[in-house]
Amino acid sequence: METFKSDLSNKKFPITEKVSAKSIRNSVLELIKIDNPQFTDDKFLSMSELNTYREKYVDNFLSKQIGILTDLDKTVLDAIKEKTTLTDKLEDVDDTQKMTYGQRIADKVASFGGSWTFIISFGSFLLIWICINIYWLGNKGFDPYPFILLNLILSSLAAIQAPVIMMSQNRQEEKDRERGKMDYMINLKSELEVRMLHEKLDHLIINQQQEVLEIHTVQIDMLNEILKRIEKLSENEKK
Repeated sequence: METFKSDLSNKKFPITEKVSAKSIRNSVLELIKIDNPQFTDDKFLSMSELNTYREKYVDNFLSKQIGILTDLDKTVLDAIKEKTTLTDKLEDVDDTQKMTYGQRIADKVASFGGSWTFIISFGSFLLIWICINIYWLGNKGFDPYPFILLNLILSSLAAIQAPVIMMSQNRQEEKDRERGKMDYMINLKSELEVRMLHEKLDHLIINQQQEVLEIHTVQIDMLNEILKRIEKLSENEKK
């Protein structure tokens, strides 16, 4: 297999990974020159070495834009370096198996308490309670008007139901915060990958332009040789 020697590390790499310094983006090239001042525009390096400096450029970009990198930013950078998806590392906030027994009860109470089933059934219960005490028992039953026992039951129910519903709402807010973190990480990873994709496209375009120029140069050389041969032939014929 044909190889070449990198001017950056003096190591040998396959010729297919050979990259000219002229085709590297200026921002990344400047970063390379900071660590390797002897690396000029006529030098060559491997694609793996270039990718290392691209990742370093992304890291520096985040540090300048955001400041100190958070754990979320580091997770995104690790996903880019390892070429993995974020869904493999992020926890599923909708995983009901991780919920405690109390959280499950709170969710069920909040779901039932905010439904028409609860309103209709509880309204029917109140109506039956009132009718039994006023009409059936002649307002002399276990809870005559003004229904003190019923008021006590309603107050106790409200006192218990309110904190249970708040527990469910707090857990829902935690889930929303986790979803927000996920969205931030995915958006950040997408932005960085788009930047790297643009850089790779620029690299390909520059390489193609260089190859086209080389082809034109070769064609011009061939044409010049053909013209010289024609001129020699014409001179020989005149003689």
